[in-house]
Amino acid sequence: MTDPKAELDQSKFSPLEIFDLGCREYSEIYEQMRTFTAVRDGNTPDQIWLVEHPPVFTLGQAGDSSHLLDEKTAIPVVKVDRGGQITYH
Repeated sequence: MTDPKAELDQSKFSPLEIFDLGCREYSEIYEQMRTFTAVRDGNTPDQIWLVEHPPVFTLGQAGDSSHLLDEKTAIPVVKVDRGGQITYH
């Protein structure tokens, strides 16, 4: 059996960087990701960010904060630029 990697033309793959960021606040990493996306260009390697975060609700563009059943929750609500309503992460 041949090694499938041996048959791949490695020159056709873009560089990829992987970062293990540990446990960080969702809003902190969300803003860093937005900044990275805004300033990257065709020479910027793709990145995978491995991150864990404490519980958070995200409020998408179509979201209505009145849909949050308990407004006094200790879990933060972060407004994001994706579609959707309220999502628990």
